[in-house]
Amino acid sequence: MFEPGVFRATWKGMTLAAQFDAAVAAAAAEDGDGEALHLLPERLTRAAVRMLPADGAGISVHAGRTGRTPLGASPAVASLAERLQFTTAEGPCIQAHAERQPVFAMEDDLRRRWPSFAGRLLAETPYRGAVALPMQSALAGRCTLDLYFTDPTAVARLDVFDAIAVGELMTNALSDAVIWTTWSEPAGPDWLHSPAAARRAAVWQAVGELGMALELDASAALATLRSHAAGTGRSVDDVAHDLLTGRLSPAELRRP
Repeated sequence: MFEPGVFRATWKGMTLAAQFDAAVAAAAAEDGDGEALHLLPERLTRAAVRMLPADGAGISVHAGRTGRTPLGASPAVASLAERLQFTTAEGPCIQAHAERQPVFAMEDDLRRRWPSFAGRLLAETPYRGAVALPMQSALAGRCTLDLYFTDPTAVARLDVFDAIAVGELMTNALSDAVIWTTWSEPAGPDWLHSPAAARRAAVWQAVGELGMALELDASAALATLRSHAAGTGRSVDDVAHDLLTGRLSPAELRRP
């Protein structure tokens, strides 16, 4: 089991960039396949959790017509936090991405600013605070780094300069992968096909199929998926999966 304090104790005398490289290498060693670049975003978030006093981290990117796409998160519950934001269509990451401004939120802020998201986040995860930092990379695109905290007071104690520096190292790693690996223009770099991104891509496929079946435009079809997810206490990603696998029919998702 990884112990952040033990890992940080080995960093004395290392630059921040060297610390980050060591954290990413440790994450890759855990996977056992350092060449699997579709796992790079998740490794980067594990490195971020190791380097920063956060309990969870996630990274997302603005990618073409699909808008904000999650690339990776660590631990798994941080991925759930992202899906809850997408399901409720509100939250700190969504705001930071839209406004390109950092967002800091403790528990009371979450409840006041995004009540639907906060209700589910507080009920379904241990997180009680969040920070969302917009990042810009010439090659990786417009990214957002999300940090989650079980102690809401930890939000105010976060060293923002360190967090931004780690975020820049993450986007630089994505950009380097664009430069130094082979990929096709239609498909994009391998990290754009991470497990989290593939899961969200299935949502857009479901939106298309539902729209055709019920004669809805994309926004109305997505709203239908969100409505069903809200009514059943699930995520849009899970509802989309059930639609694509035949567990749910378009008729069952039709809004009254």
